[in-house]
Amino acid sequence: MSNVANWFEIPVKDMARAKAFYQEVLKTTFKDEAMGSYQMAIFASEGPAVSGMLIAGEHYEPSQTGAVVYLNGGTDLSQPLQRAVEHGASVLVPKTPIHDGACGYFAQFLDSEGNRVGLYSPA
Repeated sequence: MSNVANWFEIPVKDMARAKAFYQEVLKTTFKDEAMGSYQMAIFASEGPAVSGMLIAGEHYEPSQTGAVVYLNGGTDLSQPLQRAVEHGASVLVPKTPIHDGACGYFAQFLDSEGNRVGLYSPA
Protein backbone atom coordinates (compact mmCIF):
# COMPACT_ATOMS: atom_id res chain seq x y z
CA MET A 1 0.00 0.00 0.00
CA SER A 2 1.72 3.21 -1.14
CA ASN A 3 -0.84 5.73 0.15
CA VAL A 4 -1.04 6.71 3.81
CA ALA A 5 -4.80 6.97 3.50
CA ASN A 6 -6.78 4.23 1.80
CA TRP A 7 -10.42 4.93 2.63
CA PHE A 8 -12.60 7.67 4.11
CA GLU A 9 -16.11 7.87 5.50
CA ILE A 10 -18.09 11.10 5.71
CA PRO A 11 -20.91 10.90 8.28
CA VAL A 12 -24.34 12.10 7.17
CA LYS A 13 -27.77 12.51 8.75
CA ASP A 14 -29.80 12.78 5.54
CA MET A 15 -28.40 10.51 2.82
CA ALA A 16 -30.51 11.91 -0.02
CA ARG A 17 -29.53 15.49 0.83
CA ALA A 18 -25.84 14.60 1.20
CA LYS A 19 -25.74 12.66 -2.08
CA ALA A 20 -27.42 15.51 -3.94
CA PHE A 21 -24.92 17.97 -2.44
CA TYR A 22 -21.81 15.98 -3.39
CA GLN A 23 -23.17 14.99 -6.81
CA GLU A 24 -23.49 18.68 -7.64
CA VAL A 25 -20.28 19.88 -5.97
CA LEU A 26 -17.96 17.17 -7.31
CA LYS A 27 -19.96 16.16 -10.39
CA THR A 28 -19.72 12.53 -9.28
CA THR A 29 -21.93 9.49 -8.89
CA PHE A 30 -22.40 6.94 -6.13
CA LYS A 31 -23.02 3.25 -5.68
CA ASP A 32 -25.68 2.77 -2.98
CA GLU A 33 -25.21 -0.02 -0.49
CA ALA A 34 -26.53 -1.08 2.89
CA MET A 35 -24.98 -3.17 5.64
CA GLY A 36 -27.32 -3.91 8.50
CA SER A 37 -28.70 -0.58 9.68
CA TYR A 38 -26.02 1.47 7.85
CA GLN A 39 -26.82 3.37 4.64
CA MET A 40 -23.82 3.91 2.39
CA ALA A 41 -23.13 5.80 -0.83
CA ILE A 42 -19.72 4.94 -2.28
CA PHE A 43 -17.99 7.61 -4.38
CA ALA A 44 -17.32 6.55 -7.97
CA SER A 45 -13.61 5.94 -8.62
CA GLU A 46 -11.39 4.38 -11.24
CA GLY A 47 -8.68 1.79 -10.85
CA PRO A 48 -6.72 1.38 -7.65
CA ALA A 49 -7.59 4.77 -6.16
CA VAL A 50 -8.14 6.01 -2.64
CA SER A 51 -11.89 6.45 -2.29
CA GLY A 52 -14.59 6.55 0.32
CA MET A 53 -18.25 6.94 1.05
CA LEU A 54 -21.04 8.84 2.68
CA ILE A 55 -22.42 6.85 5.61
CA ALA A 56 -25.44 7.13 7.89
CA GLY A 57 -25.92 5.01 10.97
CA GLU A 58 -25.14 4.53 14.63
CA HIS A 59 -21.83 6.07 15.77
CA TYR A 60 -21.58 8.30 12.67
CA GLU A 61 -22.11 11.94 13.61
CA PRO A 62 -21.27 14.87 11.29
CA SER A 63 -18.69 17.20 12.84
CA GLN A 64 -16.86 20.46 12.26
CA THR A 65 -14.11 19.56 14.70
CA GLY A 66 -12.94 16.06 13.79
CA ALA A 67 -10.55 14.86 11.11
CA VAL A 68 -10.70 16.72 7.80
CA VAL A 69 -11.01 14.82 4.54
CA TYR A 70 -9.60 16.59 1.47
CA LEU A 71 -11.38 15.77 -1.77
CA ASN A 72 -10.07 16.23 -5.28
CA GLY A 73 -10.93 19.74 -6.43
CA GLY A 74 -10.00 18.99 -10.05
CA THR A 75 -7.64 21.30 -11.88
CA ASP A 76 -8.93 24.40 -10.03
CA LEU A 77 -10.83 24.03 -6.77
CA SER A 78 -12.56 27.39 -7.31
CA GLN A 79 -15.24 25.65 -9.37
CA PRO A 80 -16.32 22.94 -6.89
CA LEU A 81 -15.99 25.45 -4.03
CA GLN A 82 -18.39 27.80 -5.83
CA ARG A 83 -20.80 24.91 -6.50
CA ALA A 84 -20.63 24.01 -2.78
CA VAL A 85 -21.66 27.55 -1.86
CA GLU A 86 -24.45 27.49 -4.47
CA HIS A 87 -25.78 24.34 -2.76
CA GLY A 88 -25.76 25.77 0.76
CA ALA A 89 -22.19 25.26 2.00
CA SER A 90 -20.34 27.85 4.06
CA VAL A 91 -16.72 28.57 3.20
CA LEU A 92 -14.54 28.09 6.28
CA VAL A 93 -11.17 28.65 4.55
CA PRO A 94 -11.16 30.27 1.10
CA LYS A 95 -8.91 29.03 -1.69
CA THR A 96 -5.46 29.34 -0.14
CA PRO A 97 -2.04 28.76 -1.73
CA ILE A 98 0.27 26.19 -0.15
CA HIS A 99 3.85 27.56 -0.19
CA ASP A 100 2.85 30.41 -2.51
CA GLY A 101 1.04 27.94 -4.79
CA ALA A 102 4.13 25.80 -5.41
CA CYS A 103 2.39 22.85 -3.71
CA GLY A 104 -1.13 23.63 -4.93
CA TYR A 105 -4.14 25.11 -3.18
CA PHE A 106 -6.63 24.12 -0.50
CA ALA A 107 -9.97 25.31 0.83
CA GLN A 108 -12.42 24.10 3.47
CA PHE A 109 -16.21 24.31 3.62
CA LEU A 110 -19.06 23.22 5.88
CA ASP A 111 -21.10 20.67 3.92
CA SER A 112 -24.85 20.02 3.87
CA GLU A 113 -24.56 17.75 6.91
CA GLY A 114 -22.35 19.94 9.12
CA ASN A 115 -18.96 18.36 8.30
CA ARG A 116 -15.80 20.39 7.74
CA VAL A 117 -14.50 19.14 4.37
CA GLY A 118 -11.46 20.20 2.38
CA LEU A 119 -10.71 20.53 -1.32
CA TYR A 120 -7.27 20.34 -2.91
CA SER A 121 -6.13 21.27 -6.43
CA PRO A 122 -2.84 22.00 -8.18
CA ALA A 123 -4.10 25.41 -9.39
